[in-house]
Amino acid sequence: MFGTDFPNKSYLPPNNDCKPLIEPVINILQNADVTFGNLEGCFLNTGDVAKRCSDSTRCFAFKMPEKYIDCLVDCGFDVVSLANNHIGDFGDKGRKTTMRLLDSVGIYYGGLLTYPTSIFEKNGVKIGFSAFAPNKGTCNINDIPNVVRIVEELKSKCDIVIVSFHGGAEGASHTNVTRKTEFFYGEDRGNVYEFARYVIDAGADVVFGHGPHVTRAIDLYKGRFIAYSLGNFCTYGRFNLHGLNGVAPIIKLFVEKNGKFVKGEIIPIIQTGRGGVELDPDNNAIIEIQRLTKADFPESQLVISNDGKIHLKE
Repeated sequence: MFGTDFPNKSYLPPNNDCKPLIEPVINILQNADVTFGNLEGCFLNTGDVAKRCSDSTRCFAFKMPEKYIDCLVDCGFDVVSLANNHIGDFGDKGRKTTMRLLDSVGIYYGGLLTYPTSIFEKNGVKIGFSAFAPNKGTCNINDIPNVVRIVEELKSKCDIVIVSFHGGAEGASHTNVTRKTEFFYGEDRGNVYEFARYVIDAGADVVFGHGPHVTRAIDLYKGRFIAYSLGNFCTYGRFNLHGLNGVAPIIKLFVEKNGKFVKGEIIPIIQTGRGGVELDPDNNAIIEIQRLTKADFPESQLVISNDGKIHLKE
């Protein structure tokens, strides 16, 4: 979320330019066959806010200038999730404008009821993508029969299936995967542990979680990789970035052509001030993922070295 001009332009980055926010890691993001991220908000120049909140002090609506699509292009993003609680902040106009812009630059997406999945090809490998959230207009993370149906259908057509979810409670007091249904501000945010296993049983090969706004553990199930939360990656102006909320990983994965995990790497980033990506010399994201994976999944087959390399136990 590269900044928002709602409720006013003070929440946009300096000089109305999103590129400096992402510049320190552009080369890293470009250096992949497939680059994925969660698009937390819509691209829209003009439009009325549709979001309504019972508590106005906790109500945030995000609308990025349409020219900011160029920052996704510059980074080499191939596919993004639209299944989150901010893609609908400006209603159908925001969603449709965002999809039109993504189509115009060749970035794939999924997660909306009106557009649940994408299928695309990279280096001769057919890749399917789907995304889920507990929010209006998105594919429901809690409708497991439908989740399974979508993933099974993708797997029948694709070599590798990537599933993204926006789920789990938020903030530094919710870094652990509880293996139970998580609630936040009265909203059912799903049982992300069970969700990940359902989708892998249905054919998913990679599962990327986001939503808690903090880094969470990683794990392996049936040889398939799961990241339970990728934290706040590149945000500006409206996110709490204090402490653990400003720490996140870029996760690079190597998988076989059937999606089976081979190895991985955690590249730690940090956001300070109002936001934007910086490489973290203190490796906080690596330390946090080591700690949480050991605590939440002591049986995990993954080993995380101090330099961020991820490999299988021997």
